[in-house]
Amino acid sequence: MTVNTMTSKEVTKKVFNKEELFILDVRNESDFADWKIEGENFDYLNVPYFELLDGVEGILAKIPSDKDVLVVCAKGRSSMVVAEMLSATGLSVSSLTGGMSTWSEHLEPVKIGDLKDGGEIYQFVRIGKGCLSYMIVSNGEAAIVDAARMTNVYLDFANRIGAKITHIFDTHLHADHISGGRQLAEKTNAIYLLPPKDAVDVTFEYEPLEDGDVVTIGNAFINIHALYSPGHTIGSTSFVVDEKFLLSGDILFIDSIGRPDLAGLAEDWVGDLRESLYTRYKELSGELIVLPAHFMIIDELNADGSVSEKLSTLYETNHGLNIEDENEFRKMVTENLPPQPNAYQDIREMNMGKKSTDEETQREMEIGPNRCAIR
Repeated sequence: MTVNTMTSKEVTKKVFNKEELFILDVRNESDFADWKIEGENFDYLNVPYFELLDGVEGILAKIPSDKDVLVVCAKGRSSMVVAEMLSATGLSVSSLTGGMSTWSEHLEPVKIGDLKDGGEIYQFVRIGKGCLSYMIVSNGEAAIVDAARMTNVYLDFANRIGAKITHIFDTHLHADHISGGRQLAEKTNAIYLLPPKDAVDVTFEYEPLEDGDVVTIGNAFINIHALYSPGHTIGSTSFVVDEKFLLSGDILFIDSIGRPDLAGLAEDWVGDLRESLYTRYKELSGELIVLPAHFMIIDELNADGSVSEKLSTLYETNHGLNIEDENEFRKMVTENLPPQPNAYQDIREMNMGKKSTDEETQREMEIGPNRCAIR
């Protein structure tokens, strides 16, 4: 029997378009509770695979016949078995190709806007992980910011639009996902720039990215201005692109602010976090479009699937930017920290170049939701 399949790209389209989808997730209850495919108009049923080995008759009444049904598991094998059983009863269902493992890795490019003197900026939405990376393009040259480890996506996209990747940036030393920056730099001979305060222990060569540095991409007027903004890490650096966009890294999100504890220094760094958000960012134009390195919840997506908002709007709506009392801010930040990202210490060491491992292990290290924000 031929069973329908659905790719992560097709599911992403349903998320962006706010379509209806019924998801039967056959992973263990704890895995489902920790992390699932999110969509504004998605409905869910979680029944572990081992409970369905003797048949699916017990859940047939719970499966709708008037909407698309997707069966999901960890790697796409168990979901295929369950989808076959459901199809044998006459239901039309699909299995998610590659399961949650592939969902975690999918990157969807979305054009954010045009630059003043020609050129564009694109956001790569890692829909299953909540990570956001960027490509800034001008006059045949491209810069990548906060690349995921799935580097072929950026290489293929740059090739498709006829751009050469010349610069690669990481806004900080990431702890929730493995950076593709060094691998991209090796593949393209591009310049790899890192904030030096985050790169003290790295084992590879890089160009230091200092506060106030201006890096030109393509036309002379397309500049990336580095803005030192510690708090999430001691080296966290934001970028003002073309006096129009603010790439905020993990300092400021649409619905929250960055956590300061992933190096075990929350009490030390919370003051830096407040200084960056309440002083340094306050000096910037409120017209800047904030482009963060992560999103927390599906509600943060715009109608086209992108994640962005004017800085002035965030000062009105983001609770983390509206706590006048410094002690209250410190208390809010240090007492509302989510669980640490999976394998975050190992990921930090990977991003320092101190550790290497095979692709399957890297995939397992990254599995799970984004946990870079204050709750």
